[in-house]
Amino acid sequence: MDHLNLIESFSEFKELKNIDRVTMMSILEDVIRGMIIKKYGSADNFDIIINVDKGDLEVWQNRIIVADDDVDLDHLEIAYSDAIKIEPDFEIGEEITERVYLESFGRRAVQALGQNLKMRITELEKDGVYRKYKDRVGEIVSGEVYQIWKKELLIMDDEGNELILPKTEMIPSDFYKKGDNLRAVVLKVEMRNSTPVIVLSRTSEVFLQKLFEQEVPEIFDGLITIKKIVRMPGERAKVAVESYDDRIDPVGACVGMKGSRIHGIVRELRNENIDVINYTSNMQLFIQRALSPAKITSIRLNEDSKRADVYLKADQVSLAIGKGGMNIKLASKLTGYEIDVYRDVEVDEEDVALDEFRDEIEDWVIDELKAIGCDTAKSVLDIPAEELVRRTDLEEETVLEVLNVLKSEFEEDAK
Repeated sequence: MDHLNLIESFSEFKELKNIDRVTMMSILEDVIRGMIIKKYGSADNFDIIINVDKGDLEVWQNRIIVADDDVDLDHLEIAYSDAIKIEPDFEIGEEITERVYLESFGRRAVQALGQNLKMRITELEKDGVYRKYKDRVGEIVSGEVYQIWKKELLIMDDEGNELILPKTEMIPSDFYKKGDNLRAVVLKVEMRNSTPVIVLSRTSEVFLQKLFEQEVPEIFDGLITIKKIVRMPGERAKVAVESYDDRIDPVGACVGMKGSRIHGIVRELRNENIDVINYTSNMQLFIQRALSPAKITSIRLNEDSKRADVYLKADQVSLAIGKGGMNIKLASKLTGYEIDVYRDVEVDEEDVALDEFRDEIEDWVIDELKAIGCDTAKSVLDIPAEELVRRTDLEEETVLEVLNVLKSEFEEDAK
């Protein structure tokens, strides 16, 4: 590898890795100086001149002329008899400068130089990718699906950098083929075995927040603030927003005219149902809004235990709980209160509270029934057995036993 080839090789790296000129010259000088030190122990008396643009590389060695019998260190001193062969006018004590060619260091040394150069460039590239994405944690990036593995996808960005999207960070209904483009948020960046690993996420609350920032100018400009987001990725999300300008309706601004703004977000999230809620410090009102679309009759708060007892009409209980308990779970996360829902019924003197049956029905079964809003015997009997099985985690056999116990209570009273 001669001077010109070394420069050309380095220039190729520059084009591929997008390294600036100053850094490139510094690395090249560094590796050459390292080769000199390895051979001579020091490079203090060597000058390295690099002009990458022209493809010039020159190495010059400076030595002091001494008497023939006084030469101790060949790399620092030169015998007078050898010096006058170069220039007859030289005298003892003067400094002589000679050009050194890389070939003089030997084939192995030059090969090691090339390998060291490649290694330094690779390290610099990795460090550049790490620093670039470390500063982009929490930002949305896009890329192309390059490889699909069992537990993760390999994504390539526009510059050919490798990004990882684990299956655990994908929306359950996400499906991608090689060559598809996708968007995700940068979740974390770390170094593993000196290699940067950029992990993306589509299930993070931050991803939803950044989508809102892109779609709603008022959020991007700071006129509307997202107070909190809770999600069940691909299923449902609740977003609490607040406006610092009384003239701006935060919910209306986020949804847009006829849903124009939120529709794009919903499509990106695979039709995830998004409830945008007006934030308030009035916790009773906030819980009421969080349980939307259910209409609340009354709420009783226990601020010490962070629990809320919510009372609703019978036809609103299932709306408050939601499919699989999803609505009430998200409302609890959003408000920070453990929410229990109860049927608000007119006083029925003949009805009996479920807690009265704890001697005959196990506690966990009663708790399961109360979780769906049934806190009295008649409220349970009003629901068909198959509906009770569907809405709770109880087995059909258990439900039938409970119904028999409750029915027998009223049968005895009728006798």
